[in-house]
Amino acid sequence: MPDLSVINAVLDRHHHDGTRLMQILRETQESLGWLSPETLTTIAADIGWPRAKVEGTASFYSFFHTQPKGRYRVLWSDNITDRMLGNADLLDRMCKALWLEPGRVSEDGLVSVDTTSCTGMCDQGPALLVNYRAVTRMTPERVDAMVELIRKEVPVADWPAEWFTVEDNIRKKGLLLDHGLVPGEALAAALERGPEKMLAELKASNLRGRGGAGFGTGLKWEACRNAEGEAHYVVCNADEGEPGTFKDRVLLTYYADLVFEGMSIAGLVVGAKKGLLYLRGEYRYLLEPLESALAARRAARLLGEGILGTPFSFDIELHFGAGAYVCGEESALIESLEGKPGKPRIRPPFPVTHGYLDQPTTVNNVETLAASCLIACHGGAWYAGHGTAKSAGSKIMSVSGDCARPGIYEYDFGVSIEQILADCGATDTQAVQVSGPSGVCVAADEFQRRIGFEDLATAGAFMVFNCQRDMFEVARNFAHFFAHESCGFCTPCRVGTSVVAKLMDKLAENHGSPYDIDEMFKMHRLMQGASHCGLGNTACNPLFDTLNKFRPAYERRLKSLEYEPAFDLDAALSQARQMTGRDDAGAHLQNKESA
Repeated sequence: MPDLSVINAVLDRHHHDGTRLMQILRETQESLGWLSPETLTTIAADIGWPRAKVEGTASFYSFFHTQPKGRYRVLWSDNITDRMLGNADLLDRMCKALWLEPGRVSEDGLVSVDTTSCTGMCDQGPALLVNYRAVTRMTPERVDAMVELIRKEVPVADWPAEWFTVEDNIRKKGLLLDHGLVPGEALAAALERGPEKMLAELKASNLRGRGGAGFGTGLKWEACRNAEGEAHYVVCNADEGEPGTFKDRVLLTYYADLVFEGMSIAGLVVGAKKGLLYLRGEYRYLLEPLESALAARRAARLLGEGILGTPFSFDIELHFGAGAYVCGEESALIESLEGKPGKPRIRPPFPVTHGYLDQPTTVNNVETLAASCLIACHGGAWYAGHGTAKSAGSKIMSVSGDCARPGIYEYDFGVSIEQILADCGATDTQAVQVSGPSGVCVAADEFQRRIGFEDLATAGAFMVFNCQRDMFEVARNFAHFFAHESCGFCTPCRVGTSVVAKLMDKLAENHGSPYDIDEMFKMHRLMQGASHCGLGNTACNPLFDTLNKFRPAYERRLKSLEYEPAFDLDAALSQARQMTGRDDAGAHLQNKESA
């Protein structure tokens, strides 16, 4: 039987509120190790939810366990950049030393080793999570030392502190990262203007969402402000699960005050008294520092009742995800905030009118909210004067892969791919994946293209691949990522992503045929037209782009079987362009409305 005193303490802390189920499950699992049937029954009875509903949430997220996973749960990041740094060999070394198979729990129940999607440490891999604490820069020596500590059953809290060091690698600062503001300055400026004038400045700034979708922030806040409801809410989307993206991690580490201040300004404008920051589960190590930052702001009267001596009241809660990429979509994120599986809602209605708890809600990216502070202090015209005509301000780029200086780079919109490559020390580059797997693969003859909503819209990921990399294997890694992260809500995505991943494996093993490529294009067209959300719509982008731009990587796998060229690749590509409307394989705007 589970320790009821532990469960009851967690339930008391969360006021027995079912909408806080995600936090209840996370804290209970941290204390008990896993979520047993008895534990789920106890929680369900206490919050007054059907047990099946509680178990549905627990089983949806990859970081919740309804079966024992061992006292040491080791998860290696399986992002392509970690693969390029040799994580597969290191994982194999660990498993051999521990005498266990990947994905299995050791016979004595001590340890399990497996892979997970990108952990947001792409600039300092190979990385892993041990009991959901991030460990960076893994080496064979660290693997051997870690195995020894596990065998001796040394608590993770007593492992070498330097293993858990997360560097932020800020390489180039711009408007946002070099802001020069002090806590409270932007909020005071917004309060002095008042909600209407602050909204007018925001609209004049042309600030667009930095989560990838690029929706106008002023229009979103205005719609939320004008919507009728018993309460209004501000949600900060910090669930940056797109492989290759880690900018929000850095903003929340060094610029948390700016993010919280942006949330408060949003609260002032839309008429909200409560904000919720949804942080991806991989960033669990940020919980205590962020809670301390919130406490300091409350003590300084920058949060809570009567902020800065005015009638405005606003406070912020932290909520954690549990390993579900789809929660980057704003309606799925709201479902998760309410304690449910993170499955995207049917829209309309949109969150600005029916969001969190069915009330008007604005959901904005970390970078978007931080940028609103600059507008509060300097005005909309000043902000609109930076960047380009359709892309005002700056963009923070998460640079990783084959370059000498991976890390965080901030540029005014309009910077070329070529310039970023020069700044990060990339040489002999054959391709750049802009905005992660769901974005655009840019080949060497396109490096004059520019970051901006007019050309290459991006959530921030910038993954570099030199001429020694096999772009087929890059696309194959991305295919497996989408298959793993599909929420399963709709058949086209659930089945389509799995079929594409298996067909890519078939080609990799030299068992494929032109027929298999044709089948993948059929899946691409099907998912684009019939998927419920942006995940299915973009899942085949890596296949389409790499096949279009790096055809030899595919053809040599077919030629190894001496197939006659009966399959017309050019015709297939042309047909795909017609069906998807993508005249240029780069003309893609993400459909993750986490602006």
